Amino acid sequence: MSDEQFRQGMLDTNILILRKWITSAELPDEMAISAITLAELSAGPHEVRRNDEQDAYDEHAERARRLEILQRVESEFDPVPFDAEAARIYGRVTAAVRAAGRKPRGRAVDLMIAATAIAEGLPLYTTNPADFTGLDALIRVVPVTRPPVPHEQPAR
Repeated sequence: MSDEQFRQGMLDTNILILRKWITSAELPDEMAISAITLAELSAGPHEVRRNDEQDAYDEHAERARRLEILQRVESEFDPVPFDAEAARIYGRVTAAVRAAGRKPRGRAVDLMIAATAIAEGLPLYTTNPADFTGLDALIRVVPVTRPPVPHEQPAR
C-alpha cells in the first residue's frame, strides 16, 4: 500500500495508553479514535484495584495516570461514533472471527473498534495485532511496536 493510504488511521485503545512512548513515525499523520475507545478509557480509572488487593502499583498514582490519559484524549479527539453502519459491519467482523476459529464474545470491544475503522475506511493501528486475527479480508491492521513503559518496569 502507498504512504498516502496510511496518512490517516484509527487508533486502538492501547495506542492511546502508550502513545507518549511510541515513536511518532509509527503512527498516521491524521489520527482518529472510536467512541468505543473513549468508553474503554472512561472505565479505566474505575478498574484500578486497591492497594490491599495487589502490589503491582499504587492505586492512587495509577488512577491519576489513567485519568490523565482520558483527559488528554478527550481534549485532543472528537471520537467517531459507533453508528448503524458500524453495527452492521460488526456482524461481518464477528463472522470473520468465528470463521478463523476464534470466539468473538471476549473480544467485543476490540471488534467494535475494528468495525468503526472499517465503516470509516481507515486502517487500524495497534500494539496488539493478534487481537484482530481473522480480519485480514476486512481491514488493514497496522502493527505498532510496543514500547518499554516506565511504570510497568519491575522495582529494583
